[in-house]
Amino acid sequence: MKQVAVLGATGSIGTSALDVIARHPDRLRANVLAAGSNVDALIALCGMHRPRHAVIAEESGFAALRDGLRAAGLDTEAHAGAAALDAMVAGDACDTVVAAIVGAAGLSSTLAAACAGKRLLLANKESLVLAGELLTATAHDAGAEIVPIDSEHNAIFQCLPSAHARDGLQRIFLTASGGPFRGKRRDELVDVTPAQAVAHPKWSMGPKISVDSATLMNKGLEVIEAHHLFGLPAARISVLVHPQSLVHSLVEFVDGSTLAQLGLPDMRTALAVGFAWPERIASGVRGLDLLQHGRLDFETPDLDAFPCLRLAYQALEAGGTAPAVLNAANEVAVSAFLQGRVAFLDIPALVEDSLAALPPTPADTLDVLRAADAQARRHVEQAIARMTSHG
Repeated sequence: MKQVAVLGATGSIGTSALDVIARHPDRLRANVLAAGSNVDALIALCGMHRPRHAVIAEESGFAALRDGLRAAGLDTEAHAGAAALDAMVAGDACDTVVAAIVGAAGLSSTLAAACAGKRLLLANKESLVLAGELLTATAHDAGAEIVPIDSEHNAIFQCLPSAHARDGLQRIFLTASGGPFRGKRRDELVDVTPAQAVAHPKWSMGPKISVDSATLMNKGLEVIEAHHLFGLPAARISVLVHPQSLVHSLVEFVDGSTLAQLGLPDMRTALAVGFAWPERIASGVRGLDLLQHGRLDFETPDLDAFPCLRLAYQALEAGGTAPAVLNAANEVAVSAFLQGRVAFLDIPALVEDSLAALPPTPADTLDVLRAADAQARRHVEQAIARMTSHG
């Protein structure tokens, strides 16, 4: 029986993970559930899945969580704060960790799980973008297994079943849906609203990730992730826009073979792979009927309309703290856009300004990365303040 910790349990990936776990009560148990600030939603999940431990990230939520669990007649133990979460994933309460906390907030617990040698179902992009070298080295040294849960990286993971397969790897192709604005020119994106940006045509995701998909920053972050996960330089990682979202990624080998992983766009497939690999278990996702879908289209991404993808490649090439600056600047810019403080096209402009203003330094330690992250956030907030005061 695998004991699973689901971090980000109330989000879309956490919900999908719990759905897969519930389908296999004989082999999977949700033993730790963690959420950010939504105490009521966490208590409701505890009532459904009966974990031994529940963790709320915001320490101010501890009393409400503890009392709510008691009032519901649950014997789930309440915990609060980042240190409690790190201790929980590092301890014997779990052997498998679903790392689905959005943003830089998920970095510490992800590293704690890797350091403890757990199987890590990694859905937290920022862990690899900010600290890819640190995370992969930590996992290697501790014997932790990283199974990426992003559908694109999971597809590559499935196409590269062994180290021998990687020896003959020529190129990776990450596919992108193109988001809600595929085919739009740059001048057509000037007045985009947050509601339009989060209305993704294929995936049901949180607002921040949905905006990243609309700007193609999501795909840029995935390029950086792929570099760390599969050891390829930027020049051998390509992006193809594929609006049907059925081919999740492709790998090309030196012998001319190309392998692709296909499936309906549903995160439960990748999660089922993560839980059971190398075995296969039911995920609740039906098989793919190619006759029904009829055709598969591929296009080149438009880097003029969607410069965030170009900026991510630029940050990967620059190395050091540049990806941390890219990620932090983007988080602040996207948050400001969702609040109506800046325009859609201001997001890449703010990120580009940050990369220019904060040249990369070697990213030797987590402290250096956190400092770069904080510096980029301050820089963007100041830039936004100047924009709004002039606006």
